[in-house]
Amino acid sequence: MKRRLLFRTAGAIALAAAGLCGPSLAAAQADDSLSRLQKAGVVKVANTQESPPWSYLGADNLPAGYDVAVAREIFRRLGVAKVDFVADKFKHFIDGVNAKKYDVVVNSLARTSERAKVVDFTVPYTVQDFRLWVHERNTDIQDAATLKGKTVGVSAGTTNEMWARNNLPSSEIKAYDGGGFVFNDLVNGRIDSIVDSYFNGYKMKTVNKLPIKSVGAAVVPKNSPALLAAMDKAIGDMIADGTLQKLADQYVAPGFDMVGNMKKGSAWK
Repeated sequence: MKRRLLFRTAGAIALAAAGLCGPSLAAAQADDSLSRLQKAGVVKVANTQESPPWSYLGADNLPAGYDVAVAREIFRRLGVAKVDFVADKFKHFIDGVNAKKYDVVVNSLARTSERAKVVDFTVPYTVQDFRLWVHERNTDIQDAATLKGKTVGVSAGTTNEMWARNNLPSSEIKAYDGGGFVFNDLVNGRIDSIVDSYFNGYKMKTVNKLPIKSVGAAVVPKNSPALLAAMDKAIGDMIADGTLQKLADQYVAPGFDMVGNMKKGSAWK
């Protein structure tokens, strides 16, 4: 009788222990966010492909740019042989990654409190200086104060749009789905200025650096700790071994201190 009672007690304790640690163990084992990509040998990465020098289509009509090169290097280090780039708009990135339209977003997105509620961000791998862009013929716009009554173009869904709407109440803010379209309208005189980061402008000039440096990171779906940790490590290693700076020299501008400026930057609030 005592022996049967002892077995029952031991069984009850074992079941209780399983009940206490089972869910967390199951959750850890269920996270195949990294192994799934490694097994498949391919990852789908979203970016705009129309925002030079960050992401654009090169002369061969294939994705190129800083974000593209960073994505390829991250997943090379993670053992994922093929990177398929998916073109999408800034305003669709968060919903797109949650809907599994692609696996991750590597497009220099700034971490905001609202975005962080629904997706996770890696450690930063980029920083962008906001600038005011005007047509080369412009003579009256010199800084943010002189944008009163002017039409200002921004890319929809970006931190540039958020900053402009928060800080330029006396300007008309016009949001564009494509980065190329907003610069075309500046050249054609449909808008007076653009708030955007570094860009190899044609018939355009910068007149003022705005007082913010926005750091950007990659985006992964919530509950993907293995993938997030691996990408964080890859980015950290790329910073440490100089790879990130080499890519900045190649795609952004020779001598642009990407890593140093990242330390001065901040996430959008």
